[in-house]
Amino acid sequence: MSSVFDIKRKKLAFMRALRRNSSVRVKSSDDADNIFITCPECKEIHAKNDLAENYYVCPTCGFHYKLGAYERIALLADEGSFREVNGKMTTVDVLEFPDYSKEVKLARKASGLNEAYVYGTCNINSYPAVVGVLDSKFIMGSMGSVVGEKVTLSIELASKYDLPLIIFSASGGARMHEGTVSLMQMAKTSAALKRFSDHGGLYISYMTNPTTGGVTASFAMLGDIHLAEPNALIGFAGPRVIEQTIGRTLPEGFQRSEFLLEHGYIDQIVKREDMRNTIAQILMLHERGQR
Repeated sequence: MSSVFDIKRKKLAFMRALRRNSSVRVKSSDDADNIFITCPECKEIHAKNDLAENYYVCPTCGFHYKLGAYERIALLADEGSFREVNGKMTTVDVLEFPDYSKEVKLARKASGLNEAYVYGTCNINSYPAVVGVLDSKFIMGSMGSVVGEKVTLSIELASKYDLPLIIFSASGGARMHEGTVSLMQMAKTSAALKRFSDHGGLYISYMTNPTTGGVTASFAMLGDIHLAEPNALIGFAGPRVIEQTIGRTLPEGFQRSEFLLEHGYIDQIVKREDMRNTIAQILMLHERGQR
């Protein structure tokens, strides 16, 4: 269990990351719309600063707001230990898809990222690992050629140095602006994970809201251990599309974390406040098992 000191230290690191790259920015103290936020689940109104102190989890109903890549890493990694790799890789509009280049520029400005996937090495409670995070602020965390390449490179980095691999998914699926090239990333990342598995590597797939489409159909569902945040939407096609296709009403809670846990698709639902400890315990057991 974390000590009181450790919890305070992680909160300080998290707040610093929020100031650098916040999903919800407070622009001015006299703008009420930028100070308070209404929970989309329970409709309670909370101060954004209070939400930040609670890792952007609603204190009333437990709704988990989306986190940016660096915010997630700040909450997970030992302070100062994260070293990003290939952070400058950017997308090239090979197909000259209408307005794609413009959309990428807007996504870079809105998210502060060069692409939707951030990865690197870090320590988690002193255990070394490779961590990758999809950020839904960048074109819904969609997987194009660069995201697929970076996911593959992160897998190969973990394999090269015999490190555990942790990937946080938050995605709308394949980036269709890149056509068939985006779909090829499913096979590419899956093949890389097969090699990693054959090498004896540990892969923890951590699914957040939403994890859908081609990401679910590839690396998100190929973990040795599958974790998920509460009430996260996880699936391939959306519920509305499925209902229209099969002409039937889906079960209550279909494609949510709790439904997938009940049916054996994930191993554990982990609240954000328990994320770091849960992963650290898995890494500890993994390290002991290798001795």
